[in-house]
Amino acid sequence: MMHFSRFATLGLLLSGLALGQTVKAQSTTPKYSNEFLNLGVGGRALGMGNVQVALASDATAGYWNPAGLTQQKNKYDAVLMHSELFSGIIKNDYAAFSMPLDEQSAIGASLVRLGVDDIADTRNLVNEYGQIDYGRITYFSIADYAMLLSYARKIGSVEGLSVGANAKIIYRNVGDYANAWGFGIDAGMQYNHAGWQLGLMARDITTTYNAWSINADKFRQTLVPGETMPKGGPEVTLPRFILGAARLIKLPGEFTALPALDLEMTTDGQRNTLISSSTVSIDPRAGIEIGYSNLVYLRGGVGNFQKIKSFKSTTQEDWHAQPSLGVGVALSGLRLDLALSRLAVENTGGSASQTNSVIVSLGYGFK
Repeated sequence: MMHFSRFATLGLLLSGLALGQTVKAQSTTPKYSNEFLNLGVGGRALGMGNVQVALASDATAGYWNPAGLTQQKNKYDAVLMHSELFSGIIKNDYAAFSMPLDEQSAIGASLVRLGVDDIADTRNLVNEYGQIDYGRITYFSIADYAMLLSYARKIGSVEGLSVGANAKIIYRNVGDYANAWGFGIDAGMQYNHAGWQLGLMARDITTTYNAWSINADKFRQTLVPGETMPKGGPEVTLPRFILGAARLIKLPGEFTALPALDLEMTTDGQRNTLISSSTVSIDPRAGIEIGYSNLVYLRGGVGNFQKIKSFKSTTQEDWHAQPSLGVGVALSGLRLDLALSRLAVENTGGSASQTNSVIVSLGYGFK
């Protein structure tokens, strides 16, 4: 019980580092800044509804909670992921590698890219003679990149407690029109005791700053009458905190169950979440993993609860959630994970329409 109190105290100190400046900056910062870093990575996590803060124990811990790197079972671990959103229009790619430095500490590196490629610029499609010339079409991409460098260490005075941190470098690019560089720090903790797994992740704990640079000449060509030129300058990402808990349950035979819960708390103003206020909005997520003989896994999860206006009534609002399913196979250090995540569900005149995302990730741990 004393160990749990220490974990809670450390968590409060970690939160306090960021909350002091959050309230002051809240009214001047945009929501959803650097939101591409909150989509999630790894087939296991996405199949469980993005519930991973207390569970991550391989190379993906560099993204979910760097403290989990100390729980890595193999000397080296690597993960690759690819997913396509909205019928393949948006590509989401991820790669990570991690290794221990000694018995007490570990390091990792992660790369994330989210982008739309080969966007056609047809403004010059018609030449000076009024004829269509397809050779005048050019293409550009819009992409967001992030590199996370992670360090984790076990706290020797408290058995089962680990802490970790990320230094992240961000690059965002809108073709030749604009780009931004950013830098931020994440911090996390994991505590394992008596079968319970607890985690706390503080993203952008010092706030993350993106410095935007605008190519005025390029933008000027796209402006319509009355539209103003975008301005460059800093964009601030306020902290968010994720508290997680999980417990492994042994079932008859060689089956196991791993239920888990995450509470994500954002501080950038009121959001459309299950628990919402002007100071903090809380989005709960739940997931479960059923395993057999540490070989085959079936996963499910639900999160992203939102109140959406009904098309049947202008005043009625209904709660919707984002469910997900996944399967995984682990054999001789190789891990193959597949996930299916429903991105949107809308009721339109009594019929349901939905957009699904298929995620594939491959992991390998070796000595």
